[in-house]
Amino acid sequence: MKRSWYHEPWAWLVFILPFTAVIAGIATYIIANTNPDTLVVGDYYKTGKTINLQVAKVKQAQRLGMRFALQLENKELIIKPTGIEKTFPLLNVNFFHPTLEKNDFYLALTPDGNGYFRHTFDNDISGKWKITITPFDNISDTSWKIQDTISLPQSNFIDIIPDPTKAQ
Repeated sequence: MKRSWYHEPWAWLVFILPFTAVIAGIATYIIANTNPDTLVVGDYYKTGKTINLQVAKVKQAQRLGMRFALQLENKELIIKPTGIEKTFPLLNVNFFHPTLEKNDFYLALTPDGNGYFRHTFDNDISGKWKITITPFDNISDTSWKIQDTISLPQSNFIDIIPDPTKAQ
């Protein structure tokens, strides 16, 4: 007596393998389209042209002897100038997250009585960040820029020094 095809285990094995590949392909397509990767920099050509200008600003910071020390503890950010005996009326501080553009933020900090720049955050700022410190008048020919990649929080002060290899 002959058995029907659906009673044979080999028939189900032949059908299940391609069926699972189709299901996995559909799941991959859905995941890829619901969570697209964000571009941190949209216009790469324009960014590439400005790299030389950024390197010049970092080299200017080196010539001026600009250095800062940074600490983030208990949601309080402290940035103190350590390299030059100059007071700054305002510092522009940008925080760039390495993968999530929506987490990037900007601070304009004024000094306290000691010359330190302070900011208190409402939420935890932890993880790896690319930090950029520039003066308030960032458009002049004598403007400078310091960039570094840091991990937060930091209980001790870490030095932020100008390094042309980190300029972007």
